[in-house]
Amino acid sequence: MVTLRMKGIILSGGSGTRLRPLTRVTSKQLLPIYNRPMIYYPLNTLIKAGIKEILIIIAPEKAGEYLNLLGSGKEFGVKFTYEIQDKPKGLSEAFIIGEKFLDDGDDVVMILGDNIFEEDLSKQIASFTKGARIFAKEVHDPERFGVVEFDKTGKVISIEEKPKKPKSNFAITGMYIFDSRAVSFAKKLKPSKRNELEITDLIKCYIKSKELDVSIIKKEWIDAGTFDSLARANRLAQEKLHKNLII
Repeated sequence: MVTLRMKGIILSGGSGTRLRPLTRVTSKQLLPIYNRPMIYYPLNTLIKAGIKEILIIIAPEKAGEYLNLLGSGKEFGVKFTYEIQDKPKGLSEAFIIGEKFLDDGDDVVMILGDNIFEEDLSKQIASFTKGARIFAKEVHDPERFGVVEFDKTGKVISIEEKPKKPKSNFAITGMYIFDSRAVSFAKKLKPSKRNELEITDLIKCYIKSKELDVSIIKKEWIDAGTFDSLARANRLAQEKLHKNLII
């Protein structure tokens, strides 16, 4: 495993209301997925790719649970930094919260704490050079996600957040790679109608400069935020994923 000059962020805040009553007693990202806590799966994605410094953004009332589970990161051969997100105000807020963590100008991979990828994405992470890279997966219900439209050459034409009439079936998954400009771009964003700093608006900053590319996810991807997807994640982990985990 090669160490990358790239940092990682896991966004693991939120209240997990769609998974109540399970999330009345713990964070969604600490729920079990087969034989591991959910957050181990995005951690595995980052650590397997060679990322050694990882910021974990958490809700204040759950901070102790994360510290008890993960500690400093020494056990996993990495270094964890923790920051609090008082209230969820959009995915792009992660870069503002993490400004000090990213102050030396490194590129950064952000992955959502409830996103589980069957595919080993280490090569796609290691090959990143500049701009931004998103990961898209063809789905049957794109209206639930951010949707990316691109031409046959892979050039992005448009991105929309949860459109009523999607222009493609490719959903933007919960993993993103940005260069060091992500913080400055995020600080200039205006809140959306949902009063959030949308990740699609941050991505559009890179579309304007023609510095965005898309990597297509071929194997299974699960956004484990509902009871059905949680059950599907458990089956996938039991049948396949647990064999390839390094933590």
